Amino acid sequence: MSERDANVGIGPLAVECTVKNWAWLLAFVLVASSGAAMADEFQKVQCGSDVPKAMIGQRSSNGTVMATEKKYGTLGLKDLGGDTISDSLSSVNWLICGAEYIVLTDRGGLVRDVLAFPIHSKISPAFSGVCQLNGKELPGIYVAVLDGMKHDDLVPVRFAWKIDQKQAKFIKVPAEGLLCPRSGISTVDGGH
Repeated sequence: MSERDANVGIGPLAVECTVKNWAWLLAFVLVASSGAAMADEFQKVQCGSDVPKAMIGQRSSNGTVMATEKKYGTLGLKDLGGDTISDSLSSVNWLICGAEYIVLTDRGGLVRDVLAFPIHSKISPAFSGVCQLNGKELPGIYVAVLDGMKHDDLVPVRFAWKIDQKQAKFIKVPAEGLLCPRSGISTVDGGH
């Protein structure tokens, strides 16, 4: 290829068009990605909708809890506390649209599962921890609503879910015969 052929189409106008094209492309990418960068796990949530479906697969916010609660004031958003489940998984309880949800988030901030948690109280307290069946401690972490009318150290379960740490999912388990220690009762329901 001759020097003359190599310079064809590379005049000042062609260079200017190429720079303009790149500038427009860069501007488009920045504008398009700015919304994604500000997206978080509550962006798609609406009261009256399927909250777990809207949250699963979203990324958790990097902002403060106060800023997130303020940003989503229309959802009545309130952080109710959280737990570390393992080195790679944590849970946070949120009040969303007047109902409680437990959100499982992996180390990368990805929402893996969301559980609509039943109403609980001092009579039917919320629980998180290890449970027993037939006198044997079960492996894994459970979240449950207990039958708080019993005042024994081990309390019967009304509803329970095991946290599958490998799949990062809540698995509904039968409550019959399941007992959980009073020590795992949520402080809001009278625990320690």
